[in-house]
Amino acid sequence: MTGMGAVTPLGIGVTALWDGLLAGASNVVDLSARGEDWANLPVPVASVAPELGPDVIDPIRARRLDRSQALAVVAAAEAWAHAGAPEVERDRLAVVIGAGIGGLQTLLDQDDVLENSGARRVSPRTVPMLMANAAAAQISIEYGAGAGVFTPVSACAAGAEAVAMGMRLIDGDEADVVIVGGAEAPIMPLTLAAFARAQTLAKPSRALDQLSRPFDLHRSGFVLGEGAGVLILESERHAAARRAPTIARIAGFGISSDAHHMTAPDPTGTGQVRAMTTAVRRAGLKAGDVDHINCHATGTAVGDRSEALAIRTVFGEQVPVTAPKASIGHLVGGAGAVEAIITALTIDTGIIPPTKNLDDADPELMLDVVTTEKPGPVSAALTNSFGFGGHNAALLLSAP
Repeated sequence: MTGMGAVTPLGIGVTALWDGLLAGASNVVDLSARGEDWANLPVPVASVAPELGPDVIDPIRARRLDRSQALAVVAAAEAWAHAGAPEVERDRLAVVIGAGIGGLQTLLDQDDVLENSGARRVSPRTVPMLMANAAAAQISIEYGAGAGVFTPVSACAAGAEAVAMGMRLIDGDEADVVIVGGAEAPIMPLTLAAFARAQTLAKPSRALDQLSRPFDLHRSGFVLGEGAGVLILESERHAAARRAPTIARIAGFGISSDAHHMTAPDPTGTGQVRAMTTAVRRAGLKAGDVDHINCHATGTAVGDRSEALAIRTVFGEQVPVTAPKASIGHLVGGAGAVEAIITALTIDTGIIPPTKNLDDADPELMLDVVTTEKPGPVSAALTNSFGFGGHNAALLLSAP
């Protein structure tokens, strides 16, 4: 991994993400003032990323992109620059950007236009703005990627699956450089209403920045968020040839499926165990070699419980874990990529970031959750991403 870029509720850029995590920051916003549709929601709050001003993206271009695509394009630009804008043959550059939903804001906005103003007022750009693969396609066009453009659409595991697919492309000698990541902009009244009806959103019963409480005894769900994370993966040969500094190494990955339920994880954690053990095995390591785990940890009662059981099964109770969704919210298709960046920074800096809002740890979970900034070193770390439909993805990162 030679480059990283991010747009999250903690700000624009990887530095804002990391500094915000270490400071215990968040940006959970009450959306009631946006209008009647928002005010009438049972949970009118979300973790909102900054607006992308003209200093960040050209306004004309931004109008031609769904917000999810704009977030991805901005994150990709930072990652590409961070990697030193690598020179690579067109047919050796690929793009994999995951999405849970895609251009939801465009779809719903243009449906309103259709209903209120008629078919002739619908934007001719609607289809390329709502396609789930559009963020990946936009990035492939911008950087001239001819080795393939791919979009895993696997709910909250999509960003992590994109990283895994990038590793597969490099290992299979199909590409030398792969732009990977995930992006999502799902904050709309329909989405918030649907998640609230599914009883997955944190109940607005306390201060906004305290709502997301992974692993806490009083957790009640997640705070929906938006954002994008993009990483530049290179083969060791290609990075060495141009003497590019390496941030961390994607040493292994594991992907499995629960085949259990459309929204609930398998309570036995069997599929999650399989994903984690596969990632460790592919990396040529043993469970005891893993210094840290970045957890999926959305803050739902059943989700945190199954993940804790799976972690204890593979690694025991002593490995330090953290849960960044307490700070950034749940970024859906962007979550796995952003949290891969967090895990890479944990290795690069040797600092495990704290988990916010863990005031009363659930004793049933029996995990060593880091609540204050913890120094390393961290030589190998695992990051988990699990999605509706039973998707399980684990990435094993190691020091270069």
